[in-house]
Amino acid sequence: MHLQDLYQKALNFEFLTIEEGMMLFEESPLSELMFVADELRKKQVPHGKVTWQIDRNVNTTNVCIANCKFCNFYRIPGHAEAYITDIETYKKKIEETIRWGGDQLLLQGGHHPGLGLQFYVDLFRQLKQLYPNIKLHTLGPPEVAHITKLEKSTHREVLSALKEAGMDSLPGAGAEILVDRVRRLISKGKCGAQEWLDIMAEAHQLDITTSGTMMFGHVETVRERFEHLVKIREVQSRKPEHANGFLAFIPWTFQDVDTLLTRIRGVQNLTTPDEYIRMIAISRIMLPNVKNIQASWLTVGKKTAQICLHAGANDFGSIMLEENVVSAAGAPHRFTYRSIQDAIAEAGFTPQLRTQKYQFREMPAVIEEQVINY
Repeated sequence: MHLQDLYQKALNFEFLTIEEGMMLFEESPLSELMFVADELRKKQVPHGKVTWQIDRNVNTTNVCIANCKFCNFYRIPGHAEAYITDIETYKKKIEETIRWGGDQLLLQGGHHPGLGLQFYVDLFRQLKQLYPNIKLHTLGPPEVAHITKLEKSTHREVLSALKEAGMDSLPGAGAEILVDRVRRLISKGKCGAQEWLDIMAEAHQLDITTSGTMMFGHVETVRERFEHLVKIREVQSRKPEHANGFLAFIPWTFQDVDTLLTRIRGVQNLTTPDEYIRMIAISRIMLPNVKNIQASWLTVGKKTAQICLHAGANDFGSIMLEENVVSAAGAPHRFTYRSIQDAIAEAGFTPQLRTQKYQFREMPAVIEEQVINY
């Protein structure tokens, strides 16, 4: 099949095969690939604005037994630096977040062997009672799988309880690459690819909005990236009509500073800006049933992320008032609520503040400047 035929198939919102997607990724001139993805973006997100968000990533605990080879953040049980975040800390951080214009907490942690379902149910309920307007974008499929195992329960029962307690949406955390060969090498202690997908499918049945992610640039092959994309697409195609399902997809690059994957296996992130832009464009092309594609400025920086806005991405993510996990592996980039809007405008778009469910938000009348070191 010729490239032009594949471009037309993509522009018709047809599902490309793995082989067809790989052909585009490996053989298309970047300008042509960007053009096709940009045309799809214009059709799927016709308002033409680039959305962004103000939220804060707060870690429930740093205790984890998953032993991921790319994570510098976790501590083993009993470690001197291990912690579980207390309610006073949550209150301080939420009140700061509100003053800084935020409307959401991204709550994630580790696979703590002692924290079961009741801990999270009680935490979510307490936070919602204290701050009913704060949205909780919480946990991720590996944590849901871990809680399910601790409780000897089912994914549906755990997700239902978490939703009833205050979970507003489920992040796409822990996807890495949804191929078990890769997962055995980098995140053996987490759930397998199929369980990750099953949890997301169950969340969609319960009308819990989710996001999909992909961390690439480590031990995966190009084909395995495309297997990942097709699996995301297939789960999305089975969501109930009324559900958002995967409302966004965020591909980001492996950060390699001082990780076990780098120190022991010698794996380095060799992803170039060109390759990242290609993956953004391919994400738009391979996922015609996922509306929003987010550029990961946190891992690739401002300039590359700006180009991605002309390659199929329509979202710049959050300014991340706090982020500990990816930063601990070397991600150096930062935005404020002013500079993220300037970056979007510099790229030729109108910035639009949003919620996690991609509803437009008015800018708060007063936003305190963030002053924080973490």
